[in-house]
Amino acid sequence: MYIKFENKDDKLIVQLVGELDHHSAAEVRNKIDDRLEREKVTKLIMNFSGVTFMDSSGIGVVIGRYKKLVAKNGSVCVTEVKDSIKRVFELSGMFKIIKVFDSVEEAVNKF
Repeated sequence: MYIKFENKDDKLIVQLVGELDHHSAAEVRNKIDDRLEREKVTKLIMNFSGVTFMDSSGIGVVIGRYKKLVAKNGSVCVTEVKDSIKRVFELSGMFKIIKVFDSVEEAVNKF
C-alpha cells in the first residue's frame, strides 16, 4: 500500500493507494499515527480513491484513528469511496459515525 500525506487548513489528508487489508493495516496505522502525533492535527481526511480492496483490518484502521482523534476532540472523515469499498463501510455500520464526502475539496471545505 502506498500512502501520501498532505496538510491543508489544519487537516491531515491521507491518500491511500492499493489494498488495505491485514497485510498493510499495521503499516498504515503506524504511519498515520506518527504523522498525527508529529503535526498535532485533530482532523483527518482519508482519501479512498485509490483503494482497490479493503477487509475488516481496514475498518479497524479507520475506527482506531476515529477513537484516537475523538479522544482529542478531533474527527475523521473519508472521501471518494468506491462502491465495492463503500459496501464494506455500510456493512460495518461505520457511516453512522464517520462522515463521507465525494471529494477531498468538499471535505476540506465542509469538515
